[in-house]
Amino acid sequence: MYRLLCSVTARAAAAAGPAWGGGRRGAHGRPGLPALGLGWAGGLGLGLGLALGAKLAVELRGAVPAKPPADPEAAGAPEPPREQAPRLGSPHTPAPPAAGGFSRAIESSRDLLHRIKDEVGAPGIVVGVSVDGKEVWSEGLGYADVENRVPCKPETVMRIASISKSLTMVALAKLWEAGKLDLDLPVQHYVPEFPEKEYDGEKVSVTTRLLISHLSGIRHYEKDMKKVKEEKAYKALKMMKGIMTSDQEKELKEKGGKSSEKSDSPKAKAEQESEARCRNAKPGKKKNDFEQGELYLKEKFENSIESLRLFKNDPLFFKPGSQFLYSTFGYTLLAAIVERASGYKYLDYMQKIFHDLDMLTTVQEENEPVIYNRARFYVYNKKKRLVNTPYVDNSYKWAGGGFLSTVGDLLKFGNAMLYGYQVGLFKNANENLLPGYLKPETMVMMWTPVPNTEMSWDKEGQYAMAWGVVEKKQTYGSCRKQRHYASHTGGAVGASSVLLVLPEELDPEAINDKVPPRGIIVSIICNMQSVGLNSTALKIALEFDKDRTD
Repeated sequence: MYRLLCSVTARAAAAAGPAWGGGRRGAHGRPGLPALGLGWAGGLGLGLGLALGAKLAVELRGAVPAKPPADPEAAGAPEPPREQAPRLGSPHTPAPPAAGGFSRAIESSRDLLHRIKDEVGAPGIVVGVSVDGKEVWSEGLGYADVENRVPCKPETVMRIASISKSLTMVALAKLWEAGKLDLDLPVQHYVPEFPEKEYDGEKVSVTTRLLISHLSGIRHYEKDMKKVKEEKAYKALKMMKGIMTSDQEKELKEKGGKSSEKSDSPKAKAEQESEARCRNAKPGKKKNDFEQGELYLKEKFENSIESLRLFKNDPLFFKPGSQFLYSTFGYTLLAAIVERASGYKYLDYMQKIFHDLDMLTTVQEENEPVIYNRARFYVYNKKKRLVNTPYVDNSYKWAGGGFLSTVGDLLKFGNAMLYGYQVGLFKNANENLLPGYLKPETMVMMWTPVPNTEMSWDKEGQYAMAWGVVEKKQTYGSCRKQRHYASHTGGAVGASSVLLVLPEELDPEAINDKVPPRGIIVSIICNMQSVGLNSTALKIALEFDKDRTD
């Protein structure tokens, strides 16, 4: 206020002219006392008046005017759009204009992501959506770098974790299509460095096909075979108990009406023993993947063959083909198979694929190179404080979880897969269509569920070939309808991800005016570990599919 007063007073003095500084001067040019007194008093009064007036104007300008009474005649007039204020502490990049009338789906999906982000305390999250091959929405929420307050944006690069498996599958599929890879030969045909295996004293064969669908018996990060088997047994018994029909439960209750009768019956004794095994099979507290030491390896491996030493001499946990056991190390062996079948280093062969797919920001994660827009990765410590994740070197598992990418690149990848899956349906109607990167029969094989597998991120589905697949299903009329989709999630140190493909339900008789790909692709990446994103991606895909249909 003092500075404002001085400034205004000085301006008033200049305007006052002789009254302030141009009064009578003495013999030495100094102002005479009478002129000084009158000029100072007049200038001060004018300055105070102007200062108070300026302050009042500023206050009036900042005040919110009272809302006028509603005019019934103007009730139908549209209210001018208001920009939504960003959430405090959670910046987000401005979204591009909504394409093709998807503003409702974008608003709904953005709100959903804000809720998920706030619920898990994730620093940043990036989403991308494409409809019928065209990207219609991409946006970043929160921070890619908390320390330097760098907001997330569509170009933000993050770890995609196990979505890397789906990328590796493309390399295997191209080699299979070219006749350079037999999926059913023992892996030793390509990688003799991997020793032959036995299970329960019987010689068994591990093939490329079994490795792809996690049926090889090769371990994951947990080295304790007993713990893994106990957990598998407990899950199997729990599932059997869960799917038991109400009629069966009623029958069992009737048979077990009297404890003496139940214990005397041989069949009842067998049931009791089964229940006891179920109770005893319940495993103790098991370490999750993020408590396993191998997830935090800092050692640099020069190639896939060298990485095999981490697990190649370990026994198989199950007989190949008998049980599903998710294994990232299985994909390390697949990377070695790619090298031998192609004649190229695994990373060189993958970079050629990324170039073909126009995935220009997708690279293997290395610490040394400068990778623009790379995010930092975070976790909450035991005191529930946000901290940086420890340094890790993912060179031992590039094929199964070691790539970096953006949501835009993942959308391109998803659309390339969807195009190849659908182009066969359109060929008869449009002979000018270009071939897909993978043949239609290859894509059908990749997206066909494999028996004895599991899809951990959606119990309705099964694992196929480097993708989880949920098939179309409707049990009752006017009830829940399960859509067919393919997806893969990822979880790495300080990162979570998902890529989901929701194909359009095409009518073969009404595709003359359409071209592939037809469907919704959703990709989400996050710089916080242990964030389940598949159900969120499916909800977003269905929101956009609804707007697209409407």
